[in-house]
Amino acid sequence: MNRIKIIILTILAIALTSAFTVTIDLETKSLLNEKVELKIPKDFDIMSEELMKLKYPSDRRPTLVYSNESGGINIALNLTQNQASQQMIPAYQDNFVQTFKNLYPSAEWKDNGIKMINGKKVGYLELVTPAIDTEIYNLLFFTDLDGKLLLCTFNCTKKSIDKWTPIAKEIMNSLKIK
Repeated sequence: MNRIKIIILTILAIALTSAFTVTIDLETKSLLNEKVELKIPKDFDIMSEELMKLKYPSDRRPTLVYSNESGGINIALNLTQNQASQQMIPAYQDNFVQTFKNLYPSAEWKDNGIKMINGKKVGYLELVTPAIDTEIYNLLFFTDLDGKLLLCTFNCTKKSIDKWTPIAKEIMNSLKIK
């Protein structure tokens, strides 16, 4: 009898685990005039100009945003006009860390640093910041492209953090500058 209970409980545990495990299919996209390659979830679409203006009200909104259907999970790319080179990445890293610490003193820092990704120095910040009605998980990563600073961000609400953190890191690690 005990053996049957163990078998049933094991089957039930496997069924429940697989029911809550959702895989996210990523596909490599060529972006920004084919100069950048980045993995993006297959079911994400380019955010409309109207929604971008609402979500990013300043004139310094990203160049390109991919989003899930609800608009709650985003991957944004912004090729800024700021000069950048591989030698400048550590200075940008220090500046971004200080800026975010000043802007969000209550932020929960997960990690930050500089790593080599596909032959390029890439700076990154990983933190959870407060928002009006929730907290937002942010993975900001950046490098240089054609002498300019390329900023990429992944964000989602804190309730999605466990599911999306590994995917966000996979997206960052897929960055290729051509």
